[in-house]
Amino acid sequence: MSIGSFTHPIRMLAGISNSTKPKESEMSTNVLTSSSSDLPATGTSVDAPALEAGTPDFSAIKSKQNAAWSSGDYAKIGVTLQIVGEELAEAVNPVPGSRVLDVAAGNGNATLAFARRWCDVTSTDYVQSLLDGGRRRAEAERLEVAFQTADAEDLPFADGSFDNVVSTFGVMFTPNQKQSAAEMIRTCRSGGKIAMANWTPEGFIGTLFKTLGKRVPPPAGVSSPALWGTGDWIEEQFSPDALDITMKLKSFNFRYRSPEHFIEFFRVFYGPVRKAFMALDKGGQIALYNDIYAAVDRFNQATDGSMIVPSEYAEVIVTRR
Repeated sequence: MSIGSFTHPIRMLAGISNSTKPKESEMSTNVLTSSSSDLPATGTSVDAPALEAGTPDFSAIKSKQNAAWSSGDYAKIGVTLQIVGEELAEAVNPVPGSRVLDVAAGNGNATLAFARRWCDVTSTDYVQSLLDGGRRRAEAERLEVAFQTADAEDLPFADGSFDNVVSTFGVMFTPNQKQSAAEMIRTCRSGGKIAMANWTPEGFIGTLFKTLGKRVPPPAGVSSPALWGTGDWIEEQFSPDALDITMKLKSFNFRYRSPEHFIEFFRVFYGPVRKAFMALDKGGQIALYNDIYAAVDRFNQATDGSMIVPSEYAEVIVTRR
């Protein structure tokens, strides 16, 4: 049944108008329930250190993250971000035939962008369903791409195997951030480029991370993925192995039919938001819905009832020493 045919229970209980109704027929109208243990790390403060009690169990956290990203259907979110992959490829300016590794590739936005520029791309992710989606997209365009399941914190490639190592809103979500940064450096050849698009703490998605974390705390000792959108952290991780680092703040516009449409679309299809709702009881879900609605309202530039929300991200290019 289409969600547009009646009032959504969370929206109604939260006191949100039902005047603008999404048309995604796949969307569930049920209040979601599950456990908070599968929630990906999204909401910690960018200044939060690891707990003194010891190193987090990254293997366990990754297992739960895998389950979270496998839930919903991230590909429906990912395809809306395609322009970021194209802009990153243009910023790298790769030579045709360049060997490119896409780390935490999701459904392949950067993968396709570099393949369209005649690069030899290896697309990796630890969620097989996302790789399968990227493969279908590449096949539809008759692009030759190698797809391989891989952990961004333990990439199965030799040192210096690639001319360019890239990631768009992917590697930033790894729990062991220092290790995944080290792996990007290790697999990039001397003189090659490491290129990323990472959400910043101050932007809309950075605000969404904090909103989720306020209601459902992330795993102890795991820092916010938005660290990857800060100059100090990028400098700390990459400067010892870099000839040059450039970081440009850019903006991506989230365009949806309405704020309600955005929230329900992300609630059903975007793993971190989906799992956050699932971890809460009905009252908590209503509170989270209102929190997200307030964040959208803060950034929304549309005046016609729709949603145009710019979200700041950092375009990072590291030239490997």
